[in-house]
Amino acid sequence: MEQRIGSGSQPLVEGAGFDPAFVPGLTPPASAAPKGPQEKGDPVAADPDETVPEEAAVEEPEEADEAEDVQEDAAEDEAPVDGPVFEAADRRARIVADHRGVRLCLDDQECEFRWDEIAAVETESPRFGKRFTITVHTPDRRWYPIEIEATARSRFAEWDERLDAVLDAYFEEGAAEEAEAESEAAAEKE
Repeated sequence: MEQRIGSGSQPLVEGAGFDPAFVPGLTPPASAAPKGPQEKGDPVAADPDETVPEEAAVEEPEEADEAEDVQEDAAEDEAPVDGPVFEAADRRARIVADHRGVRLCLDDQECEFRWDEIAAVETESPRFGKRFTITVHTPDRRWYPIEIEATARSRFAEWDERLDAVLDAYFEEGAAEEAEAESEAAAEKE
């Protein structure tokens, strides 16, 4: 079975599909217009009659609440947890598996999976070469592979053991299938 990348039915949020007045190269899309305060030298910002809409004033407390939530999450992340942690990295890729779940990073792209979002974790070490592959499978039949280049082939056994320790401690086989079955049963009731 092949995995499709992306969705073919994503809503149009930029360009002529969203703004009929958009002319490529001449006018910016409506979503690209600056939303924050502008420079003092900008003639649009220098308009003294311009007032701040009430909606903008209301959004500031919400943004403060979001900032507090982010700080609370960071505090939870920093709290020491007694348990196994697996971390492997090379110059481009990094994987971390701990009490929160599995995080994959490749260059500037990152994804995070909680333990209840994971159906399986697969490891593969090549017969030749030094690239260790870890693949995270989700219940909706998607998979996310990442390759870590080891300094030596002897690291493969060490990484396999450490990852197995983390999976034994935190990953419950069948939990993802149970959650999927519960959501299907709830959908059938509706």
